[in-house]
Amino acid sequence: MSFVRKGERYFRMESDLTLESSLWVENKRYRAVLTGWHFRWTELDKKNRDKRTISVPVSEVVGVEEGRVEILPQKSVEDTDKDFTVFYVKRCSNGGSHGLLWRLGRTQFSCLSRVLRDQWTKHLKAALKTHSPLRPKRLLVFINPFGGKKKGREIYHSLVSPLFELAGISSHVIVTERANQARDHLLKKDLTGFNGVVCVGGDGMFSEILHGLIGRTQQEAGLCEDDPTVTLQPCPLHIGIIPAGSTDCVCFATVGVIDPVTSALHIIIGDSQPLDVCSVHQTSALVRYSVSLLGYGFYGDVLAESEKHRWMGPLRYDYSGTVVYLSNRSYAGVVQYLPADPVLSSPRDRTRCLAGCSVCSRSTERLFPNSSDSGSLYSSYHSQYNNDSEGEWVSVEGRFRCVSLTCMSSSNPRSPLGLSPSAHLADGTGDLILVWDTHPLGFLKFLYRHTSSQDQFDLPFVEVHRVKAVRFSLPPDKEEDSFAEREGQSNDEERGYTDTASRNGSQQHLAEKGAAREPTKRQKTANSFLCGVCCSKAPAVSVWNCDGEILPSTEILSRVHGQLVRLYARGIEDGAAVQDYREESDKRERSCYGTSLN
Repeated sequence: MSFVRKGERYFRMESDLTLESSLWVENKRYRAVLTGWHFRWTELDKKNRDKRTISVPVSEVVGVEEGRVEILPQKSVEDTDKDFTVFYVKRCSNGGSHGLLWRLGRTQFSCLSRVLRDQWTKHLKAALKTHSPLRPKRLLVFINPFGGKKKGREIYHSLVSPLFELAGISSHVIVTERANQARDHLLKKDLTGFNGVVCVGGDGMFSEILHGLIGRTQQEAGLCEDDPTVTLQPCPLHIGIIPAGSTDCVCFATVGVIDPVTSALHIIIGDSQPLDVCSVHQTSALVRYSVSLLGYGFYGDVLAESEKHRWMGPLRYDYSGTVVYLSNRSYAGVVQYLPADPVLSSPRDRTRCLAGCSVCSRSTERLFPNSSDSGSLYSSYHSQYNNDSEGEWVSVEGRFRCVSLTCMSSSNPRSPLGLSPSAHLADGTGDLILVWDTHPLGFLKFLYRHTSSQDQFDLPFVEVHRVKAVRFSLPPDKEEDSFAEREGQSNDEERGYTDTASRNGSQQHLAEKGAAREPTKRQKTANSFLCGVCCSKAPAVSVWNCDGEILPSTEILSRVHGQLVRLYARGIEDGAAVQDYREESDKRERSCYGTSLN
């Protein structure tokens, strides 16, 4: 069905109202069509023949404003009766092999009449509501003013806030003044009315948000986080990350670039990326949650050494890495792991977890078979997790350069493919990497391959396993040695690690328990275990690096909780794949549109 009025044409296709008319952009005539899920405009030559076409999915339209409007770098409005401005996501290459930068595209259209202008703005805004139901309307924003280069406030107010205002998103902003303020707020305050939580900062700020939301969700569900066998309930609120820290690993691994505007646009359009989370327990107490790296040995040593040189800024990591490498250390340990189903995926299959990942999609169906029924979401996940927990544990013992567990590739600008290039964000598994004791040049080769496209697992002293759970313990003789070594530590050091444990827990009672009891044998991890390059006696134990924080425990149990949280992201976009999808989608739209004309 169609009808025409003053150069405008309308069609009704099922529930979608289609609008077509001539519009002008900088004195050039275009045929603009709003149909189905796309808004496209095609330049016409003097003979009314098509030239070039620009097509934008309605879901990626950021906002529609009357008049000639500009938002960035400063907002300006020229109120004209026959003009309107459309803002949308515009992709461009970041000059590297990872991800695509998103920019705010802007096109100013001129109409023949004000009535036509009003029709276009009305239909575009209606299409946004119809095709973007998951867009956030109200956000809780935490800004860390001390992270990275201390530009969190400037980044938010100059780049992010104007975009939120354009998209009609209201935000409640809290500038944090102390560590764990964001976590404590999420655990205690009323969160009614918020669609998501945004952190402006680095990985440390994200970790606070993660612990606060998971802890709050389990509190409301009546679940005990200290029980390592409990099945945690997925968090209902999304997390958005505006990168502004010294390390932004989670943002890079889930978006592909470290760019505030790109991340803000993902939040605005309501992208949703599920994310696996590892819980880390010591005996019957939760120690911490991890999403990127849980590392013992080399990675733990580097973090512990870097804490001595915080005055050096980011350079401390390079310096500490060199010191630890030259120390040439390995550590005895017993690693037990619960293998994942090898039929589903493998850490050596050379697949990459990109936007629209099929492995993660199949895992969603496996983890949440009845997800369409919100009332059965938790019960279906609980049943599936219990089924996944069945299986035989595998145990290995020896001396290791490093033991690492990651729930994602852990890619970063220096290591574009990450610790485990084929790891997936949301398949309910983690990758366990075991690097056995080897000569220094062999270990250097392993480290160097992280910076290139070479397979870091193709070495005789390296193993990688896709797992659902990991236990780490010390051999009996080493446990006695490490206890004797740690007994020499001062009470001040012991209190410092107890305080670290209380700060890092997601429940407030962890702090109370940590202050109320004496540290156990395994909690008395030595703070000064690193003796430097010239150490005459190597330490018996290392420490765990958990997403950039030192754990107070050496012997741990870690379990992977599939898709426990959701981020405002969509995974790393592959430029070629996006272009193929666009072309196929445009062909499909034109086919439907042409059919409706006949």
